[in-house]
Amino acid sequence: MSEDAPEGFPDDAASFVQQYIEQEHGYLSWLGTRVNELEPGRVVMTVPYDEKLTNTTDPPTVHGGIAATLIDTAGGIAQRTMLEDPMAGGVATVNLNVNYLRRAAGDLRASAEVVRAGGTIGVSTVTVVSRPPERVRENDEAFERWQGTTDEEAVATGQGAYRLFRD
Repeated sequence: MSEDAPEGFPDDAASFVQQYIEQEHGYLSWLGTRVNELEPGRVVMTVPYDEKLTNTTDPPTVHGGIAATLIDTAGGIAQRTMLEDPMAGGVATVNLNVNYLRRAAGDLRASAEVVRAGGTIGVSTVTVVSRPPERVRENDEAFERWQGTTDEEAVATGQGAYRLFRD
């Protein structure tokens, strides 16, 4: 995220969201989640590759729950940016749909956009992309066995519906 909050989005709200996700939220902080971009109706977040997040496959792949977590979280934060006061209102997931497209084994990046932010319900769409990590790309044998992304490609898409609590 840049030093300046995007136009129309309060500086303190952008800083609050970034600090909360990256340093104070137990699970998301443990994952290493980062808020890369934040603007009204849109957020980009990443989770770096870490072996603790992988399935026991050869080569290791990132567990699908990590992509689902990113879809849920990014979609909800995108909705929060649409509230009159992003720091005062609240957002709760009421429905989540995740479609897995291919294996992931590198950093995951989720881009979320608000489809609609109504009076009480909001809907966001999210795409998660990844690329094979260097350890797979540099190892011919591992790359031949690889069945996931061969370049930066979408590994999951999703849609979330959220209850919006407006103050």
